[in-house]
Amino acid sequence: MSLFGRAVAEFVGTAVVVAAVVGSGIMASSLSSDAGLGLLINQLATVFALGVVIAVLMPVSGAHINPAVTVALALRRAVSVAEATLYILAQLLGGMAGVALAHVMFGAAAWEISTNNRLTTGTFIGEIVATAGLIAIILILVHRGNESLIPFLAPVWIGSGFLFTSSTSFANPAVTVGRMFTESSSGIQPLAGAGFIGAQLVGMLVALVLVVSMSRTPKGATVDR
Repeated sequence: MSLFGRAVAEFVGTAVVVAAVVGSGIMASSLSSDAGLGLLINQLATVFALGVVIAVLMPVSGAHINPAVTVALALRRAVSVAEATLYILAQLLGGMAGVALAHVMFGAAAWEISTNNRLTTGTFIGEIVATAGLIAIILILVHRGNESLIPFLAPVWIGSGFLFTSSTSFANPAVTVGRMFTESSSGIQPLAGAGFIGAQLVGMLVALVLVVSMSRTPKGATVDR
C-alpha cells in the first residue's frame, strides 16, 4: 500500500471513530436525560467502533488513528518522519470529517464551536492517565510481537477510561480537535481542548519513559517472545 493509501486509511478510520463518539452522544441525548445512561451509550458505541476500525485497518496502515500513537511510534523509529507527518494530517482532517458526518446524520450544521469547558486539574490528570495507559499498552504489545491483541485491549482500555477517569478518556488529539466543533454533549470548548491535548502529549511521554524502562534487557539476559 502506498503512503497516500495508508494516509487515506488513517483519515477514514479517525472519521469513523469520531462519528461514533459524536453521533452516539447526540443519540444518547435524544433518548434519555439520564447522564449515566448517556455515558454508557457513548462508551459502548465508541469501544465497538474503535475495535472494528483497528482490526480492519491494522493490515493497511497500522491503524494508529491517533496522533499521540503516531508520534510515539515515530520517536521509537517505527515510522518515518514523512509517514508520521502525513498520518497526523490525515487523522486531524478525519476528526473534522467525522464530526461533520455525525452532525449531518442528525440534521445539524456540519460544524459548531463547542462551549463545553471540561478542563480542570482533575480532568487534566485524567487525560494524562488515559493517554499514558493507551500508549503504553500499544507499545508493549508491539515490543512483544503481540500486535494482534491491540484491537481488543486498546478499546477495552478506552472503555474503562470512560468510567474511571474524570476526563472520560479522550486520549487522542485528533478526536479532541474534532470534538471542539460540536455543541453536542460530546463537545469540548477549544481552549479546554488545547489543555486536553497538552495532557495527552504529557501522557504519551510518560508512556514512552515507562515502556523504555520496562523493556530494557540486562546484559547477558534473553528476551522471551
